[in-house]
This record gives sequence, C-alpha cells and structure tokens, in this order.
Amino acid sequence: MDAHSQWTGLDAARLERITDHLERNYMSSGKLVGCQVSVARHGHLAYFKSFGLMDRERNAPTRDDTIYRIYSMTKPIASVALMTLYEQGYFQLNDPVSRYVPSWKNHRVWVSGEGDDMKTEAVNRPITFRDVLSHTAGLTYGGGLPGVGVQHPIDNIYRGLKIRSSGSTDTMMQFMDKLGQVPLRYQPGTAWMYSLATDVCGALVEIISGKPLAQYLQDTIFGPLGMKDTSFVVAPDKVDRFAANYQREPDKSLKLIDDPQTSAFTKEPGFKSGGGGLTGTSADYMRFCEMLRRGGELDGHRVLGPRTIEIMHMNHLPDGKDLTQLAIGGFSETANEGVGFGLGFASTMSQVATGSLGAGDYYWGGAASTIFWVDPKEDLCVVFMTQLMPSGTFNFRGQLKSIIYSSIID
Repeated sequence: MDAHSQWTGLDAARLERITDHLERNYMSSGKLVGCQVSVARHGHLAYFKSFGLMDRERNAPTRDDTIYRIYSMTKPIASVALMTLYEQGYFQLNDPVSRYVPSWKNHRVWVSGEGDDMKTEAVNRPITFRDVLSHTAGLTYGGGLPGVGVQHPIDNIYRGLKIRSSGSTDTMMQFMDKLGQVPLRYQPGTAWMYSLATDVCGALVEIISGKPLAQYLQDTIFGPLGMKDTSFVVAPDKVDRFAANYQREPDKSLKLIDDPQTSAFTKEPGFKSGGGGLTGTSADYMRFCEMLRRGGELDGHRVLGPRTIEIMHMNHLPDGKDLTQLAIGGFSETANEGVGFGLGFASTMSQVATGSLGAGDYYWGGAASTIFWVDPKEDLCVVFMTQLMPSGTFNFRGQLKSIIYSSIID
C-alpha cells in the first residue's frame, strides 16, 4: 500500500480509472471540452486532475484554478447561510415565512383552469421555512427550466410578473412580494417540485440579517472558509481563469453559449440568485464540502454546529417518502429512486433503490453538469466541474461513484 492510500484508504491505482474513464469516454470523443475532478477522504486529497480545455475557442487548457459557473450548486451554500440564522434563533423550521414577508399571508393554491377561468383555494397551512429549504412550498420555476416542455397555467403568471426575468433589478422584498401574488402549484408540504425556493432562501438571508446577500455569504461562509474565488461576479483580473460554457446540440456537437470574456457573470447582477448565481473553483467548493464533512467547521472557523448539519441532510419529505412518490415536474438535478430531500441537499436513502453505492451521502448538481457529494459514513467528498448544458446529458455522478467507491479498500 502506498503512503497516499495509507492516509485516505483509497487505492491510488484504482482511482486512476477516473482518468482512463474520462479520457476514453468524454475527452477523446469530444463529448466534453474540459472538466476537473477532486476526491478527498479523511480530509486528504486523494485525486485531483484537470482535463482538456476550459475555453475551446481560445485553445486555453483547463487550469487547476479554473472558475466555473456552479449554478444550482449555489443552493446548498444559500441553504447553509439561512441555517446560520436559524442557529441564532431568528426562526424555527415550522415558522411561517410570512413572519418576515407579510405579503405571503395571502397565498392561494391552484386547483384548475387558467387565465380568468383559474380556480384557486385557500392554503391549508402557511408556507414554512422548512418548505422553502426543501422545495415543498408549492413554488415552481415559472417554466424557466431546461427540458420543461409543457407550461403550467401558473407559469404564465410568473412570466407576467417578470419574476426572476433576466436582468431583473428587483429588491429581495419586491421578488418576495411578487411570489406572494402567484397561486401555489400544490398545498405546502404535500409534494416536491424543483423551484425558486432557494432564491427565496437567499432573499430571506438578506431580509432577516439586514445585510446584502453577497456580503452575508462573504462574511459568514466565503471569508472564514477561504473560498477566495467564489462570487456572484467574476472580477476583471480573474476573467482569464473563467471557463466557457457549452451546450450539447441535437447532432451531439458542442455549441458555445457563454463566452467568458463577454459573459453576464463578468458584470455585477442586479438580483443575486441564491438558487443559481455563483461562480467558483473546485478548490473553493471542496473547502465548502470539507466544512460539511467535518460537522460545520474548517481550519478553526465554525460556520454551523454539527447537529444542524445533521438535520440538514436528513430526509424532510413527508412520511419519509422518496422523490418518486412526491416529485412533480420532469426536471431536477437528481434521479428520484431511493432519494430523499433535506434542507438544501438530496440524500441517498437506499443503495438498493438507487442502484449505486453510498447510502447516506448528500449532494446536488448544477445546470452546467457540475456535481458534488459528501458522504459522512465514508468520510468522503467529491467535486466534479465542467461546463456542459443541459445537466442531465450524462450521468457523471453515477459513473464516478462506481469508480470511487470501488477504490475504497480500508
């Protein structure tokens, strides 16, 4: 056993299968322009490799400190930020959000019809903090998601109110007040639907703390954890490290859809999206994962208490059900079988049902095919970065799990 394996309990030669797998199936075939993988166990980096190009048009190789659009991997960060306020006693999980946003007292729930013929009913109970942390509030994405073919009648209302439309300059309270006008898709707490709920979490961080969201994240998470490249905007002196974003076309070719030099991410956004607005590096996100793995603390800086982290990755879906029983809508960053959802993370409830190793791990992904997971039982953190839309194109998580878990030898 080499010295490396001694620290991590991972067989280095078996881990090298990651390199072979990605080179053979994705790089040589041109399915990906570039990517990056980090695997750490017991706090030691066991595998880290950069592949291919971060910018095909400029022939720029992927750098170890490449900056990626992490999109929905912003969600766990915003959820952790909100839970730091929970720890300070600002709210309980079952408290109504309307305590801080009075306009949320008047929510109605969609029953049938559309436009002027729409029928709605009163809510059985108000939307709670737990609901927005776990996507069970009755909100939707307003039809603004990749791969969502059929529009629902309430999506038109989201669009009509210009909720989170591109270039939005709404304040957090304006955003919340607009959401207060839209009928909910279902009664709070009765189903699961991927939605703007984590943008709501970001808005609540700002409303409750009285600090702008970006500032709160910087002071509470990024600064203490040394996540020096994670931000809502890529600074001018960092643009040369910013990856290009590609979309897979029907003919399987890759089309450039966001040039790093002219990207909207190089300008300060009017609305800071807690659901998908951040950019950052593999190293930064690994530090966030390490903080989670260690029960809320890293290098002497405590972000959350261990009991709080624990409750965040328990399954909060009603009656202990999994997503197959409760998910509405075709889009999410996870498969549904054997998967539960907590406060900002999906979690593997059953290895048998998911058909993959790693029961009890918790994770999420982003729209450009980025993924991460933390496995408390195996003391493992994995971060995968690339820039390919849409995110469901390839099952990177499943493939990497097969290789990584079969490399654990202790």
